[in-house]
Amino acid sequence: MTDKRTLTDVSERHRFELDIDGALAGFVTYSLHPGIIAFNHTETEAGFEGRGVGSELARGVLDAARDRQLKVWPRCPFIGGWIERHADYADLVDPDWNVDHDSGR
Repeated sequence: MTDKRTLTDVSERHRFELDIDGALAGFVTYSLHPGIIAFNHTETEAGFEGRGVGSELARGVLDAARDRQLKVWPRCPFIGGWIERHADYADLVDPDWNVDHDSGR
């Protein structure tokens, strides 16, 4: 049986949530800046580890950024590492972003 998976932008909470069969499986928090979305933290809920939640979240939020024509600040180490392993998403990263540049925002 296939799990029903739904990724939703819960903008009032500044996060994308992934539900599996109606239960919160994980989320990515974000903040918006002019032309940029910063992904701050990724979390997989207990009981959902090892089910591809983190990767599905990363792909989903990066696809959403692309659809909205936003550049990305990968503040979250998980999202940053995922982009490094999936070069077809590297073009989304704001070329001026780095950890030092971001520290004052």
